[in-house]
Amino acid sequence: MQTCSGDIARLKEALDTADAVVIGAGAGLSTSAGLTYSGPRFARYFSDFQQKYGITDIYSGGFYPYQSLEEYWAWWSRHIYVNRYMDAPKPVYQDLLALVQDKDYFVLTTNVDHQFQKAGFVKKQLFYTQGDYGLWQCSQPCHPKTYDNGDMVRQMVETQGYVIAEDGTLTLPAGVTPKMAVPSALVPYCPKCGRPMTMNLRSDDSFVEDDGWHKAADCYAAFLRRHEGLKLLFLELGVGSNTPVIIKYPFWRMTERNENAIYACVNDGEATAPRALAKRSICIDADIGSVLQQLG
Repeated sequence: MQTCSGDIARLKEALDTADAVVIGAGAGLSTSAGLTYSGPRFARYFSDFQQKYGITDIYSGGFYPYQSLEEYWAWWSRHIYVNRYMDAPKPVYQDLLALVQDKDYFVLTTNVDHQFQKAGFVKKQLFYTQGDYGLWQCSQPCHPKTYDNGDMVRQMVETQGYVIAEDGTLTLPAGVTPKMAVPSALVPYCPKCGRPMTMNLRSDDSFVEDDGWHKAADCYAAFLRRHEGLKLLFLELGVGSNTPVIIKYPFWRMTERNENAIYACVNDGEATAPRALAKRSICIDADIGSVLQQLG
């Protein structure tokens, strides 16, 4: 981190002097918070699926063609619960909030794990562009509405043998072998057309952009219009190259157009900026959580 000390000082000054902060958050932010999709965390909750199907990480397991809807929802209920309803292992989101809560801020994120709201960020200042693990939609879809899944997911997880503690953590009692299927009565179906429900996650053109999605998009657009030409800090955290058109490229364009804006990128292993923005960019190749602690 010593090699980043100068850039951290510049970032702290940019935070302190900005009229407003636009946060763009990708998967790297949740990874820094301990929401890893492979390794020990994957093995702890999905070792049975790993042994049966050779699945090696949480992400790829979401695309596996399971043999039945009961098995599909056994996987997805665990997937949803540990990444959406359990708290992140590290307080990275809380540290970020402490830095911006007294600022005029807005968050644009491709993350679907709800960690911003769990940490206390204001809902009306958030735009989840790619969906939410906590929402279901019709798999067709036959209508543009989403449905909260919290109660059903908890039931599904518990019927597999897991115990949900008071603090929300998920444990498997000693000697218990988890079931790899949920009861048929818990399989969710669309209340309109009767087709199976699916996750409200953007993977193809069937993604439902419901009223809440459009309201958040409007709030984000209004925030940008309201601060046009002001001293903005575009703070990009953990955004990779999978979907750069959502956060990274727009942040570059808006920084280039606004001579008062600064672009900052914090990403462990992938912190870059266009040469044209060299004088107004701050790139820190380091763990996000460590950088936020130094800024605090």
